[in-house]
Amino acid sequence: MQPHLADRGVRYRVLAFLCVLSMITYLDRVAMGAAAPAIAAALFGPGTGVEVLKWAFTAFTFAYAAFEVPSGWLGDVFGPKRTLIRIVLWWSAFTALTGFTAWEIVQGRYVFGTGEVALLWLITIRFLFGVGEAGAYPNITRALHNWMPFTERGRAQGAIWFSGRLMGGLTPLIWVLLVEWLLVLGLGLSQDLSWRIAFWIFGGLGVIWCLAFTLYFRDRPEQHPQVSQAELDFIQLGRHGEESAHAGVPWLQLLTDRNLWTLCLMYFCAAFGWYFHITYLPGFLERHYNVPKESLLGGLFKGGPLIFGALGCMVGGWLTDAWLRRTGDRKWARRRFGILGHLLCAACFPLCIVAPWAWLFALCISLAAFWNDITMGPSWAICQDIGKRYAAIVAGCMNTIGNLGGAAANLVTGTIVEWTKHYLQNTHAPLDAERLGYDLNFVLFSAIYLTATVLWFFIDATKPVAGQRDFDLEHQAMRKA
Repeated sequence: MQPHLADRGVRYRVLAFLCVLSMITYLDRVAMGAAAPAIAAALFGPGTGVEVLKWAFTAFTFAYAAFEVPSGWLGDVFGPKRTLIRIVLWWSAFTALTGFTAWEIVQGRYVFGTGEVALLWLITIRFLFGVGEAGAYPNITRALHNWMPFTERGRAQGAIWFSGRLMGGLTPLIWVLLVEWLLVLGLGLSQDLSWRIAFWIFGGLGVIWCLAFTLYFRDRPEQHPQVSQAELDFIQLGRHGEESAHAGVPWLQLLTDRNLWTLCLMYFCAAFGWYFHITYLPGFLERHYNVPKESLLGGLFKGGPLIFGALGCMVGGWLTDAWLRRTGDRKWARRRFGILGHLLCAACFPLCIVAPWAWLFALCISLAAFWNDITMGPSWAICQDIGKRYAAIVAGCMNTIGNLGGAAANLVTGTIVEWTKHYLQNTHAPLDAERLGYDLNFVLFSAIYLTATVLWFFIDATKPVAGQRDFDLEHQAMRKA
């Protein structure tokens, strides 16, 4: 039972709104990595390594993790519309505030100070930015759960992550064009002012999105005046007991569910190696492969992992839904592509260590990102599969633990590099010791992705959390569809 093409427009336009939001989310967070060399120089002088920003990187990911579940709960209780508008306005404000870090407005007078004082302010701003961004993807998942039939959930999640990853991958290139070419070369502004203006522009984009989203979006398809009966029937096909969790959330059952914890631990591993792409990678390429900061090709190298990851999100989402429609086996439709993706991702990181040229290193680490992101569609579809009426809460739990992995990675990566430079300072040149520290991190990333591969064998998309009903009705609906 497929609706006519003319009856599909509204849910796809809703999906388009959410894809744009995913793009803004990544634009704002990846901008920090693109700006990291300039921010480090503004704080401590030219030539400063980006590892000095490890606590600023960690503050964002820790806050992002800590507020995932509360924001997911808000979406389940009050609906995704109000929750998404709140968080987008919040994080947009702190995106703009990032641009004021150590800004010398008059001779000797700085906004938020300079040096260690400015770093403390930056850590605070990035923490509050993370508070704002927390809940974006759980509430996107809640909105998709309300608007998409279950046979399209994997593809919809794949489209969301494709959009975000693609924009994240293009952000270093956008940064070069905006900051280096337009503001510095075109308008003749200083380097110090140009990167700040970029943050102010990016903050404004979120406000514009909120205005359009407020006018068009409704929490549920039956509330939208443009949804036809045919499209509504198709969206609701096979649903049972998936209304919003307005009260009586069984937190103890949720938080002691072994299947959910396995999913969360897998996502911890998935995020651990991935965060390198949006934090340390731009500075790493500039310092260890001499990639010029104004190079367009260098911008593509820096964004390559997220561009390849965007393709992986689409491919993974399409494959998991295709397998589900073909076999009706939800467990292996989600599981098999998680295993494949993380196993091949683990195989790519050792190649990064031996890559002699910037383009080859960029290719190896981009392939690692591609295979990791094959798992994104299945992972987030599982949140809907096992979460049902608690979909945003389950997604929030998974993303919380995942981003704790990212927070740990940001801290561990910088610490390993700093320790290596310290202990090898008498036997190695500083840059060589720094590179060895990064190579040790690549080995660690590979080992963690192998752990994720093993965890996928214990994740079961057919076991809903909190004692909810089984999937018999959905299976019947799938056969009719």
